[in-house]
Amino acid sequence: MWKNTLDKHGVISKAKDLCSYIMTVTDKSPKRFRFTLVSRLQNYALDVIENLIMANDTFVSTVDMRSTAMRMSYQRTAMSRLKLLSYMSELAMKQQCILPKQYEQITKQVYDAENMLGAWMNSDKRRYGR
Repeated sequence: MWKNTLDKHGVISKAKDLCSYIMTVTDKSPKRFRFTLVSRLQNYALDVIENLIMANDTFVSTVDMRSTAMRMSYQRTAMSRLKLLSYMSELAMKQQCILPKQYEQITKQVYDAENMLGAWMNSDKRRYGR
């Protein structure tokens, strides 16, 4: 149980670090990308945090499968947003909205968050039998 709690809080911390980094690097992006790539990058990063917190705050028990499904839905949405964030950051780099080194850092942080979220999802599947 202790490990699972650590995983949840770890992935939320990773997502917060990722969001903070994205907010910092996009602040210096060219203005012509402000309402397209910058907005998408920032919103996806915020969506990830929102869904992780919602998943973490969803009380799950083995007798209430609806709550288990709800938590898994939040987790899957967070994973999808991480994948979209990865693609948008690649596009942003190709359009010279962010620097290649910034893209590299975002990619690393997204990869770490995806792995931690995947471990949390697998733990929940084993625990709640779905």
